[in-house]
Amino acid sequence: MWFNKKNILITVFIFGIVIWSSIGTGVRPIPLDNFVAFSERFFPPNWDRTNVALSASLITLQVAFLGTILALLVAIPISFLAANNTSPNGYVYHTVRSMLSFLRSVPDIVLGLFFVVLIGLGPYAAVLAIFIHNVGVLGKLIAELIESADKGPQEAVQSMGLCKSMVALYGVLPQIIPNVLSHYFYRFEVAIRTSLILGFIGAGGIGQLLFNDFQTFRYDNVSLYVLFIMGLVVFVDMLGSYVRNRVI
Repeated sequence: MWFNKKNILITVFIFGIVIWSSIGTGVRPIPLDNFVAFSERFFPPNWDRTNVALSASLITLQVAFLGTILALLVAIPISFLAANNTSPNGYVYHTVRSMLSFLRSVPDIVLGLFFVVLIGLGPYAAVLAIFIHNVGVLGKLIAELIESADKGPQEAVQSMGLCKSMVALYGVLPQIIPNVLSHYFYRFEVAIRTSLILGFIGAGGIGQLLFNDFQTFRYDNVSLYVLFIMGLVVFVDMLGSYVRNRVI
């Protein structure tokens, strides 16, 4: 039965935490007049900026793709060292795991600020920030896929007298490729949103346009950029579904 004393107490406790959090964060209804006035400044979008928005969207797409594909290429071999069933020894396993934990613990925005100072403004700083962070994320995710891979194909390859690298190549990698692609396209989609935030600190792309026009109260331009951002995310999602279906 759902309506027992324990569940009622848990529900009351959670509800109390929600109320406490709402008070602490100042949650309150948005005044309708403010919402209407704000919405009127967003619509209609300024279609005259379409070419500018398209060009910036392509830069954002390039940043997200390059940062994540380079991260994937680096993360795949590293992940075999971070998986307990393919790592050469415990020392390598714990060292690589710790390295991946460090890389993904540093937020993209912090890495972006660092690279903007180091190499200057522009999309290259965003590529490096997304690359480093995603090496940590994808490395951990792929390592977990390797650890959960079926042992049957691995034992079959081992029985042929092949070395560990061949076992990884032929006994593990074919099993995990569909899930690796799923993780990659999810991180690609996240990278698009990340590159928008990195644009706020001068890393280029449509995020920088979005930030600049917000600062100058050009909300009709902002609404156009939001439409392009939505289009980018939908495009990546559809592309990911197509590739996964072809592979699976």
